[in-house]
Amino acid sequence: MKYISTRGQVQDIGFIDAVLMGLADDGGLLIPSHIPQVSEEQFQQWATLSYQELAYEIFSYYTNDEIPQDDLKALIAESYGTFRHPEVTPVRKVNDDMYVLELFHGPTFAFKDVALQFLGNLYSYISKKQDKIIHIIGATSGDTGASAIEGVRSKEGIRICILHPHQKVSKVQELQMTTVHDENVLNLSVEGTFDDCQRIIKELFADVDFKNQYHLRAINSINFARILAQTVYYFYAYFQVTKQTDAKLVNFSVPTGNFGDIFAGYLAKRMGLPVGKLIVATNENNILERFVKDGIYQPGQFHSTFSPSMDIQVASNFERYLYYLLNEDANQVAALMDQFKANGKIVIDEAKLRIVHDDFDAHGVMGEECLTMISKYYKEYDYLLDPHTACGVAAYEQVTDSNEVCVTLSTAHPAKFNESIERCNIEQTYPEQISQLFDKPQYQEIVKADNAEIARRLEQFFSK
Repeated sequence: MKYISTRGQVQDIGFIDAVLMGLADDGGLLIPSHIPQVSEEQFQQWATLSYQELAYEIFSYYTNDEIPQDDLKALIAESYGTFRHPEVTPVRKVNDDMYVLELFHGPTFAFKDVALQFLGNLYSYISKKQDKIIHIIGATSGDTGASAIEGVRSKEGIRICILHPHQKVSKVQELQMTTVHDENVLNLSVEGTFDDCQRIIKELFADVDFKNQYHLRAINSINFARILAQTVYYFYAYFQVTKQTDAKLVNFSVPTGNFGDIFAGYLAKRMGLPVGKLIVATNENNILERFVKDGIYQPGQFHSTFSPSMDIQVASNFERYLYYLLNEDANQVAALMDQFKANGKIVIDEAKLRIVHDDFDAHGVMGEECLTMISKYYKEYDYLLDPHTACGVAAYEQVTDSNEVCVTLSTAHPAKFNESIERCNIEQTYPEQISQLFDKPQYQEIVKADNAEIARRLEQFFSK
């Protein structure tokens, strides 16, 4: 297995080099040179594995033995030993047709922990083995930042800077990031949107000289290791659900703003997982819904919503799917991304749109519909959804037929978004780890959404 860029100018690099490069040096995204196919025999064997054993099997397809077998198993054990549930990502049956995949049992109560506990430990492993300095920068709409910080805080040889949109994340998300007082952690609160934060990160990575001078590494889902780690729980959920039902195909409804989580499902499907529909669940910032339905990828007006982690207009992982949609034609991908940068719009033809419809369905959840789902499922099933999972459930209800089984990905614990839960007149009890945050001092710097200002601050931080 080698790694290549969606834009064609980076070819045949190894797994560890791909992890360290993050964003490809030509501005594209790194992907595997081919998608491995799981044999029927292997698939049947996987059905009985623990989460950690399954992760090892899937990772092994992609790591080229660059990480010795025992080291990889130890990394996996360390990463998922921090989770509060023995199954890591347990599946909860809500009704006969819908199951919830609970991805919030990690240290920061969000699905990002599944990938970032592993990636943080992997960066630490690489730093020690290669005696390399690793400086991580990332942008967050809320959950990535806390998970990334938790994954690398206090680790020798690593520093991390996280950008988040000022006052546009939930209070708990903000506290999880900014109450960490470690010398190797810097929080920058950016006066702008998440899209501003993400754009700045990608442009800093595109400056290859700056990237190399300061040893910059990516923690966002532009890093393929993030996608790889998330692919595991699609297989795991499928195996758990099919033990309880006669279904041969399983739908997945995925709350998504940056297209990373659902792209992991697409990768699992391409590997051979019997997935029916991959359902894109968005909120009012519904660029992905418009693309799936109409074939037009164009940012609209930004909206602050009840589900702030999906308040994203430009989905950084969309380019990975575009590569496969365009028959793995890197030149065409590069041309379309240049067009998007110039004109802010990509339009695909009817033939390509039919392929999209074979791969995905979509539903954008507007305002009160999200809160309605929270209230409904709390009342009818005694199950409390966070607002992002509520969008996933709403999408399941809209596009899943009565004879289909669907797994909705629950991306965060509801305690992280009490602002929305309170609007439903529901009183919840905070887990102790979250309630303690409110008594801690915060450490963050407020900055303008300006590349030069943020680059200067990074230079100061990484030069210490």
